[in-house]
Amino acid sequence: MSNTPIDTVPEKIPERSPDHFVAALDDTPLVDVDSVTVGEKPSNLWIDAWRDLRRRPTFWISLVVILFIAVVAIFPTLFTQVLPDQNCSLDNSNAGPAAGHPFGFTKQGCDIFSRTVHGASTSLSVGFIVILLTTVLGILFGAFAGFYGGWLDSLLSRIGDIFFSIPYILAAIVVMSVLFAYRNVFVLSLAIGIFAWPSTARVLRAEILRVKNSDFVMAATAVGLTRFRILMRHVLPNSIAPVIAITTISLAGAIVAEASLSFLGVGLPPTFMSWGNDISQAQSDLRTNPQTLIIPSLALSITVFAFIIIGELIRDALDPKARAQR
Repeated sequence: MSNTPIDTVPEKIPERSPDHFVAALDDTPLVDVDSVTVGEKPSNLWIDAWRDLRRRPTFWISLVVILFIAVVAIFPTLFTQVLPDQNCSLDNSNAGPAAGHPFGFTKQGCDIFSRTVHGASTSLSVGFIVILLTTVLGILFGAFAGFYGGWLDSLLSRIGDIFFSIPYILAAIVVMSVLFAYRNVFVLSLAIGIFAWPSTARVLRAEILRVKNSDFVMAATAVGLTRFRILMRHVLPNSIAPVIAITTISLAGAIVAEASLSFLGVGLPPTFMSWGNDISQAQSDLRTNPQTLIIPSLALSITVFAFIIIGELIRDALDPKARAQR
């Protein structure tokens, strides 16, 4: 037997690449997905929200109502020349509608329409002052707590929890009872707003915690921007959308709070034209002269309802998930 070694390594077979078929250009025309639309308008969150809002009739109805009430509050003399606290005569006590007095008179003989028109400025003034105060405090506490974190977040969040645990209506009653001799629009607004800001701070803090981990924040840090500048220029503008929605809804709550405190007798003095004061004074006349209660109640309800509706619409428009479900 031969001891010659046998080469058992098989020969390498060259690989054969498969044939590829390329269709002719005429058979594969370019479709829309292959093209780039140069003239398309840029879009962002605010533009998409506006496009969604302007297609909804309820937005325009609520906006018209709010603008009308704002005009009534700023220029009451355009709608009535009768002064609400003058020309009151007991001869007209609980009288019905007359020329120039479409809703009749109160028990003191004052024009109901004039008091309702002039009461709009008081209610809206309190609402806007409260919202200004709660927005400023909410942004300060929420922005710094959410962005810087650490011990500052713990401190500001615990302060917010303390104020959040106190019902602001109850707290405002206590404050106005202590400051009973100094009741006016600013004191009442301060009593409501100083306890109503934690909800705004919580919403903003949660949004900032989400936004601060975005890539554009990392890029801003990489180019050497300070943390405060990143917060002001990049994080806060991209986190403010939920605050706008909750602010609009909170404005309705502030108007209701003013009317409730005035109704309970711890809000504005009776000398102030206020829907809450008129409702409070009309309780005893509900059976004999119901329009003294119905007219200011309707004005309050329509105003609050309009702000709530437009706040809900803004919140849905700024939420991409809510837009996608419609």
